[in-house]
This record gives sequence, structure tokens and C-alpha cells, in this order.
Amino acid sequence: MVKSLSGKALTYYNEFMEQIRRKNPNEPEFLQAVEEVAQTVSPYIIENPHYQKAKILERIAEPERIISFRVPWIDDKGEFQINRGYRIQMNSAIGPYKGGLRFHPSVTQSVLKFLAFEQVFKNSLTTLPMGGGKGGADFDPKGKSDNEVMRFCQSFMSELFRHINSDNDVPAGDIGVGGREVGYMFGQYKRLKNEFTGVLTGKGLDFGGSLIRPEATGYGNVYFSVEALNAHKMDIKGQVCVVSGSGNVAQYTVEKLIELGAKPVTLSDSGGFIYDPEGFDSDKLAFVMDLKNVKRGRISEYAKKYKKAKYTEGKTPWGVKCDLAYPSATQNELHGDDAKELIKNGCKGVFEGANMPSTPDAIEAFIKAKIIFAPGKASNAGGVATSGLEMSQNSLRLSWSREEVDQRLQNIMRSIHTSCVKYGTEKGFVNYVRGANIAGFVKVANAMLGQGLV
Repeated sequence: MVKSLSGKALTYYNEFMEQIRRKNPNEPEFLQAVEEVAQTVSPYIIENPHYQKAKILERIAEPERIISFRVPWIDDKGEFQINRGYRIQMNSAIGPYKGGLRFHPSVTQSVLKFLAFEQVFKNSLTTLPMGGGKGGADFDPKGKSDNEVMRFCQSFMSELFRHINSDNDVPAGDIGVGGREVGYMFGQYKRLKNEFTGVLTGKGLDFGGSLIRPEATGYGNVYFSVEALNAHKMDIKGQVCVVSGSGNVAQYTVEKLIELGAKPVTLSDSGGFIYDPEGFDSDKLAFVMDLKNVKRGRISEYAKKYKKAKYTEGKTPWGVKCDLAYPSATQNELHGDDAKELIKNGCKGVFEGANMPSTPDAIEAFIKAKIIFAPGKASNAGGVATSGLEMSQNSLRLSWSREEVDQRLQNIMRSIHTSCVKYGTEKGFVNYVRGANIAGFVKVANAMLGQGLV
């Protein structure tokens, strides 16, 4: 994509990235996220020099605050354990910091900075008043007892509570942080602050949670894909879909695809992927949900239950022939060769359910082939959008019905798609990467200009 830059835009981009690389060495995920945005936004900044003069992009790429802290806890054997916790408060120009907490051994400052940077643009696209943040710890909840998870969450919140509140920073869940973890952290926050506020989203329905929140990222991604397909005179009904992952996002992506008449045929985990040529139905999905959410099993067990399904160890599902792809596992899971295979097999659209699952060379291949490619900051914004709706319900001290939340989610995803088309249409082709980046940038940039140099 850099090849498409020239003149002042290329000079600005090169000078900007040189500065970012110098200030953020050994942070490859963060550099990748910033580079992807800078490539598409640089020409727009040159066309609107007031953004360049105020160094808006440079300021967006610098976190307002990075908090790092020790998390000590005791396991069931009485052994002392030490983890490292983080909160990246990236940008609060349009509202309180908003973004998930991730508990996973792969968590580093670079990973969380990339996620927080992406969150700024994603939250801007939702049209809701939310800034961007992210946090977490290098703690792995897998294989831990409920008591161990509770002790870790309480220790984690015993430091984090100093830095968050319902008007300043409202974390949510992410990988490794579901309803159980959010509940334990909320309980500890309430205990320490002696107040009941909407300081976390993704809470249980009995204490301030919102209907549709667990489903929202997967549902929202499918809603976005419906809008994009309709804009290109296509229908989602009957489309063969490959989905990666088998966690929350993947499960509800499959659920909504089934409901709308599509045919999802794959799921995966870190061990490999399953391919069911007959497609999933509600009963098969219920088996997967029980397997992954209750029994904490491996996706390979699906092939033992359903004999026509095939399990492939150590591979991703991108070689399976399909009409649509929904990468919903983790960052950088879909590479350039995978993209070429999808294109060769006739894939018409790729919709990111995970954060930055496609590598830069994969994105370049999709755009070059002029297939529909929706970046995660647009297509998977349904999760944080519904977190924003949970914040609104908490502030109003009421709960909306499932139908009302779902309708609001559909309207938000439709609005995001409209913004992407507005800024991303070029010679009859919609470059959703460009559209999402510029649309997200403009709102944050204008807010920053209006608030002065802070």
C-alpha cells in the first residue's frame, strides 16, 4: 500500500513512521497497527494541512498514559505467583477510555498498545462518546480453578481500581476475560470503592449487564457483512462461509450466519480446524458451545462426534473453498499466501471478527483483487458498541430489551458501513480500510483540535 503514496504524502508518511519506530522499538504489533493507519490517512492529512500542523496523528499514536503494575496472588497449592498487569489509556478526546482487558500469556505492552490504538478508531466509528484504551495481564486463566481466577482478578483490580471509574475509564472483557472474570473484578471494585457504578461492561445481567453483549461482536460482524454484500448487490443467504476460532466471537458469528440462511462450514482453535461440508446447524453449534464454554475441550472432538466432519491438525481453514471468510481468532492469523488461496478459490468477501487478524500482505492482496475486505476496526465494532449501550443503560439505571439492543446494534453497524463507503469509495470500488481509517480519524482529530493542545 505504501507504493500508492507519492509526493508530500509519501514524505509525511516516511518522516512520521521513522519517528514512531524510533520511539517504539521492539513493539512489532503496535508498529504494524500504526503503519496500516498511517498509509491510508497520510494523503488525507496532506489534503487537510491543519491536521498536519497540529500533529494530530503523532498525538494519537502517543498514549496519554501507560500504567504497568505487579499482580501477586496465591494458587491452590499455596505457591506465590507474580504476573504483570497493564492499562493503556490511549485517547480520551471523544469520551472516557473504553476497551477490553485481555488475560493471556502473549500479553505485552506492544500488543496492548496496538489494541488500544485500534480501539481509538473503532470507538470513533461507533458514533458513541467513547475514547480508546486497552489493558490486561500475562495471566492464563486456562487450567486455573475458579478460586485461583478469583484471587488473581481481585489482586489485579486492587491496583487497577485507582485508575478507572465510570466517567474516566470503563474496561470490558477480551480474550481470557469473560463474564466470570468481569464479575470477580466488579465485585472487588465495588468493595474497594464502596460504590455501585457502571465501571465495567460485560457484567452479568443480574448486576447491570446488557442483553446481546456476549453475542455483539459476532452478530455485529455479520450485520456489517450484510450491509457490504447488499451494497454490492449480493445476498448472504446460501453463501458458504469459513470462520476461524471457536470462542465467543466465532460462536455467535456462526449463530447469526445460520439464522440468516448462510452456510458456515469451519471452526478452529490453536490445535487445528474442523471442516463440516454439510455446514453447522443449531444442534451442532450447541455441541461446540458446550464443548468450548463448559467442558473447555478441543475443537478436534467435534470430528469424533460428527463423522462427516474432518479435523486438520496444525492448520488454519483458509484453504477451504468458500464465498465469505470471517477470521475471528486472533491477530496475524491470515497471511499473504492464505489470502491468495482464498482469492483463487473464489472468496468474495473477508470480514474481520478478531483484531488485526490479517497481515499487511494479506490486506494488500485483498485490496489488489478488489474483493470486499472489512477491517476489524469497522466490522468487529459491535462488541464495543454494545458495551457503550451497556454504559448508557447503567447511567440511566434501566435495562433495554433484547430486541431494542439488537436493533440499536444493527443501526450502529449500518452507520459504520455508511461512513466507510463515504470515505473509502474510489473509482467504483470501496476500500473499506481507507474508509474506516479516515472516518475514525476525522472525528477524533476534530475533537482534539477543539480541545487545544492537551
